[in-house]
Amino acid sequence: MNARTEPAPAGSDAIARPPLVRELLLVAGLFLVYKFGRQLATGHTGEAFHNAQRVWDFERAVHLPGEGAVQSLLLHGDGLAHLANTYYAAVHFPATGAFLVWLYLRRPAHYVWARRVLAAVTAAALVLHLLFPLAPPRMLAATGLVDTARVYGPSVYGDPAADSLSNQFAAMPSLHFGWALMVAIGLIAATRSRWRWLWPAHPMLTLLVIVGAANHYWLDAMAAAALLGLALAVTLPRNSSEGTPLPVRSPHRTATTAGRARGGLVPAQRDEQALVGAGR
Repeated sequence: MNARTEPAPAGSDAIARPPLVRELLLVAGLFLVYKFGRQLATGHTGEAFHNAQRVWDFERAVHLPGEGAVQSLLLHGDGLAHLANTYYAAVHFPATGAFLVWLYLRRPAHYVWARRVLAAVTAAALVLHLLFPLAPPRMLAATGLVDTARVYGPSVYGDPAADSLSNQFAAMPSLHFGWALMVAIGLIAATRSRWRWLWPAHPMLTLLVIVGAANHYWLDAMAAAALLGLALAVTLPRNSSEGTPLPVRSPHRTATTAGRARGGLVPAQRDEQALVGAGR
């Protein structure tokens, strides 16, 4: 990395970080509200399976690729299926948490924006879970899909009839995909490294895992992406005078831009002007 690609740390230090204790309490409170809200959606077994059949039939009617095509790639060996299940179980919360912690410490302006987007997406997802309970494809016999977590492990879910820690009928939207997509968008917006364009690999891999493990339909990911798009449109900072969205990227100063701001020129620019003057 060089001065043209890596922002100077002083740019983000100019923006005050929110109080740490307040942020910890806020994030913990949002998590508890979400977990409690998901429990309110339990007990709609018949409706969840009816909606699952409708979603499955709709996907076939509009000729979406079959989820089985992705799962067949995982079933070539026990190790690949186990790796996908591990990714599903172990990456979701830690990756999102690490994303927020890094933004809080290094890019506080982006942290506030990203936290608002994630909160908005999660709240909207909770409402949809309550209104549209949906059994995942691994539970629907018509799909012919294998519950890879149960067969190959590890599994984060127990028997649906006795599982009191999670709501397995909250398939749509997929917050695994929605949060992963937001992590990629947030890191692309908050950094300037040429490697930042590799971050979309995280939501793409998450999509293959959630579909291949039969935990979600394609439509679950599409719904999550749509909610994220709406949340981004609503929470983007706006110009108070014109009402137009402002750029998400904060104006981090680099060595080059710092020289321009002082009214001076960096050495390369002085040399260029000298050559132009000589040519005249």
